[in-house]
Amino acid sequence: MAKTKLAFVCTDCGAEHGQWQGQCASCKAWNTLSQINLGTSNSPATRADFRKQGYAGDQSNVQKLSDLDLEALPRFSSSIGELDRVLGGGLVPGSVVLIGGNPGAGKSTLLLQIMCLLASGGRPSLYVTGEESLQQVGMRAQRLELPVENLKMLAETNVEQICNAAQQHKPELLVVDSIQVMHSADVASAPGSVSQVRECAAYLIQYAKQTNTVLFLVGHVTKEGNLAGPKVLEHMIDCFIMLEGGNDTKYRILRGQKNRFGAVNELGVFAMTEQGLKEVKNPSAIFLARTEEDTPGSIVMVLWEGTRPLLVEIQALVDSSQLGNPRRVAVGLEQNRLAMLLAILHRHGGLYMADQDVFVNVVGGVKVTETSADLALLLAIVSSFKDRSLPKDLVVFGEVGLAGEIRPVPGGQERLQEAAKHGFTRAIIPKANAPKRKINGLEVVGVTKIDQALDAL
Repeated sequence: MAKTKLAFVCTDCGAEHGQWQGQCASCKAWNTLSQINLGTSNSPATRADFRKQGYAGDQSNVQKLSDLDLEALPRFSSSIGELDRVLGGGLVPGSVVLIGGNPGAGKSTLLLQIMCLLASGGRPSLYVTGEESLQQVGMRAQRLELPVENLKMLAETNVEQICNAAQQHKPELLVVDSIQVMHSADVASAPGSVSQVRECAAYLIQYAKQTNTVLFLVGHVTKEGNLAGPKVLEHMIDCFIMLEGGNDTKYRILRGQKNRFGAVNELGVFAMTEQGLKEVKNPSAIFLARTEEDTPGSIVMVLWEGTRPLLVEIQALVDSSQLGNPRRVAVGLEQNRLAMLLAILHRHGGLYMADQDVFVNVVGGVKVTETSADLALLLAIVSSFKDRSLPKDLVVFGEVGLAGEIRPVPGGQERLQEAAKHGFTRAIIPKANAPKRKINGLEVVGVTKIDQALDAL
């Protein structure tokens, strides 16, 4: 009698273990091992089915890297410029793109728009829905007024049937919505389990690589905002993008988390309208919708997102604390860095805030991950603490070190040009980022210490 093979896989890191144990030996997480069934010892491998059905190409041959024809599979546009920016310039044939996001963020809407536009442009496309009926998808397309004549649809959750249908129609683009509801007949577990997600994704990825099909996979997220399923899923795909935003705002931010064909920190901005997701060509104009009155604690900083600068407003509120342990709340910023900057401000700026509650917020829901916001954050805190407004035509950026020095940041010239384009007339920046040539209409003040920045105000 054939013996069944079992394995225990960590849902966080994807490491395999021969037996169950409370803690994963790789990532040290507790209670994350899940049992999967690898099939029987004499059962044929799932990948052999590809050769039976004709999916596999010719036998692989060893080639020199210099002999590869890189022009044979050129990129092509997705018809949406912001998505092309995040993907590194367009879609690569044979690539696998995983898109995640909270429920209602617009993942299915964005992919439906892409597929309809490309299908109407003459590229064969197949949209596979496993969570909705074909009528529901059709109603959405009708509401968005999309060209639906050439887009082929399929309601299926079995990956073998999906690959069979794709082999018959030979699409250049294939969307699977979503990977968590797919299942394979060779895996004896429920859809959405670790083994099903991993094996179904591997089956679809192998088909995409062998046929040079662009594959889009929709992934669910957990309540913490992370991608649901095994961690190994993120290693298997080529690009991983997250669509951030919810019902509280009409703007959506498409952020690259992994990209084998371009920059990983690119940012795309969309607006949710009645006709679906629309591109925002000038995102800085959205995040700079400031009030007419001068308010203390508000300042504009210049971030560098991927290949372009982005102007956003940062706000700070400093108030006397009634608690023994004052609160430090940061929205859109790292809270540990806020505590560090307050200590630097006390040590090198002479401002004592140990008895004050400090709240900081980045307007527009932008998440700041780079250190160029340090100087702007400190000046906003000082403005709120002193209850004095800052000039509305002032822009600030720069990294602050533990010794109180102002360090330069990448892309200083491009940041200043973006600020001047939006009408800012004064900038406080690191002295090392000062431009060699004067920028018309912009007064640049270079500083090297915190006290110099405070004096420049």
